[in-house]
Amino acid sequence: MAKKPAAKKRSTTKRQYDDILYEVKDQVAWATINRPRVLNAFREQTLDELIDALKSTREDPSIACAVVTGAGDKAFSAGGDFYAMKRLNFVNGAMWNDRMQGLAMTIRGLPIPVIAMVNGWCMGGGHELALWCDLVIASENAVLGQTGARVGACPTVGATQYLPRIIGERLAREMIFCARRFSAKEAVEIGLINKCVPQSELRKETLTWCETIKGHSPQTLRMTKKSLNFESDLLYASWQHGMELLAHVWGSEESLEGMDAFLAGRKPDFQKFRMHNKRELEDYLEGCAQDLNAPPSMRRK
Repeated sequence: MAKKPAAKKRSTTKRQYDDILYEVKDQVAWATINRPRVLNAFREQTLDELIDALKSTREDPSIACAVVTGAGDKAFSAGGDFYAMKRLNFVNGAMWNDRMQGLAMTIRGLPIPVIAMVNGWCMGGGHELALWCDLVIASENAVLGQTGARVGACPTVGATQYLPRIIGERLAREMIFCARRFSAKEAVEIGLINKCVPQSELRKETLTWCETIKGHSPQTLRMTKKSLNFESDLLYASWQHGMELLAHVWGSEESLEGMDAFLAGRKPDFQKFRMHNKRELEDYLEGCAQDLNAPPSMRRK
């Protein structure tokens, strides 16, 4: 009986993308956001490509771990590209939110460890990307923070869920409410990342981690990652809640003011929204005092 022709082996190293670079080398998958002109800020296409690339690691069981990083030496990722986020509103916001959650669930669902190799700015949604990863190693020039409060966005697709568990409730609230930033050295001290190394040694140290992981049982890595994720996986309902909250933020006047101000290099004027809301409430209370909340025939003369 004639033998069946051998199935053609698929090579993940040949995948071509526009917004990211992807290669598998020595059993390590490398996914690099390749948008250095915008500090590796991501848009919808970037998220799609990261999801596709990282999911492809399932097609090669010899891959021991994956590394997510940003091109150049200035940024891991500055978060969402404001020119993409400014186009969002309550109607189309799910197109963005679902991609964010999809990438997070892809990273957390892989049976291999995913390492965030952070160089430079790691802000906003870029910091949430690092939070989704299993391990974080950063160079000494790295700065990590959640900038949503400064630009009218909401970090409810990872930060509000994971930060309290990682660094504690008080620091998490300070990081989000006050947009506090941490240097890589500070981030190690508070447990936000695993390790801080000189910039020149970042890739070398990351490869050391990868070699260590390659020497460990893939079965154990798979099982323990699933077990370690158990408690935080129970926060899935909070993700759904957070994405719906975020859908109401997209396209709002406050969010557009924040992003427009950032792009223009000026300080946002959020105070005008507080004063507008104050006037709205005063008008409402005055109406109650004048019986405007009753039919005209029943109002006091």
